[in-house]
Amino acid sequence: MYARVVRFTDVKPERIAEIGKQAEDAGGPPEGVPSTGIQILVDESQGTAVVVQLFDTEEDMLKGEEVLEQMDSSETPGTRASVDKGEVKLDLKAS
Repeated sequence: MYARVVRFTDVKPERIAEIGKQAEDAGGPPEGVPSTGIQILVDESQGTAVVVQLFDTEEDMLKGEEVLEQMDSSETPGTRASVDKGEVKLDLKAS
């Protein structure tokens, strides 16, 4: 599994709500993004968000990145501050 992690600043709660509704209505990721999941962590007090996009393979992550990098800034949660990507080496869940 691979992850692309994007940190945003200048995030407004209303924008997060819009993105959540759009994603639910679409039933999945944007066209051309072979993501297997997404998590959005929001710190409203700081106006920041971290978006974790999950992919089965590195190739899928890179394909998805091509599409995501072309998104208009009005389609994102806020101002993109950083992007990290890599292989998930540990994924533990409580039972």
